[in-house]
Amino acid sequence: MHPLDNFEHISITHHESISFVTVVALNRPQKRNAINSKMWKEIGQAFHKLGATGEGCRCIILTGKGKGFCGGIDITDETFFSGIQNDENVDFARKTLAFKSQIVEMQAAFTAVEQCTVPVVAAIHGACVGAGVDLVCCADVRVCSPNSKFGVREVRLGLAADVGSLQRLPKLVGHSSRIRELCLTGEDFTADEAFRIGFVSRVSKSDESLFDTANEVVSRIVRHSPVAVAVTKSSLNYSRDHSVAEGLEHIALQNSAALMTEDLAKSFMASSGSLESADFDPLLQHSCL
Repeated sequence: MHPLDNFEHISITHHESISFVTVVALNRPQKRNAINSKMWKEIGQAFHKLGATGEGCRCIILTGKGKGFCGGIDITDETFFSGIQNDENVDFARKTLAFKSQIVEMQAAFTAVEQCTVPVVAAIHGACVGAGVDLVCCADVRVCSPNSKFGVREVRLGLAADVGSLQRLPKLVGHSSRIRELCLTGEDFTADEAFRIGFVSRVSKSDESLFDTANEVVSRIVRHSPVAVAVTKSSLNYSRDHSVAEGLEHIALQNSAALMTEDLAKSFMASSGSLESADFDPLLQHSCL
């Protein structure tokens, strides 16, 4: 077990067969992994810590236990709306300010997934709706099983999604009209459509082979220099939200330090030796440890 595995509603383990890979699983299967206030905080805490654990963790698989990835927010958890919001002696303006701070805290918990220094690969099965979509939007790579079903359902509950789907989905998927339609109607969409519009990069051949598909992705990531992977993720995230010129300046600053790593020399040596072989495949033969 991973030393961080002291949470109630998520589990954290070392991968059974792939070194340097950590598996984070939403762990409320009896509630279809619906996220209550405690799980929400645990997600933020876990990814903040995992991003600072050094070379012991180079990639993370994010998944859910039980029949589905995540059934959204747990609307039976009254603590989401407890405290000052229900105090009749507090005026509306003060309630608004207090509730805003709660929303910002919830946003930050999911943003910790996006800002984690190592790549996060979401392996999605069954239902992934509401807050589940918010969460996987923060992952670097999304793969899913054929039985996956997605939905930005908040509008059907009488509110606008406020933890990231409306901000991240349009940037992840190059199909503005369809994304707006899905968000404005609350309509669900299938694994096939998720692949077609680019929300997921792979759909496993079967529901049972989902983890094999995720394993293929993470095994290819951890073969490479952890410094190169971390800087690549950082630059991709930065460039998404800034101009090309700003992105170039950012990667120049990042690489001015990152290129000092010994991994670079090892990579060149491995590549030059492998080039002499007729069956050279840099993805398979290149390894920086």
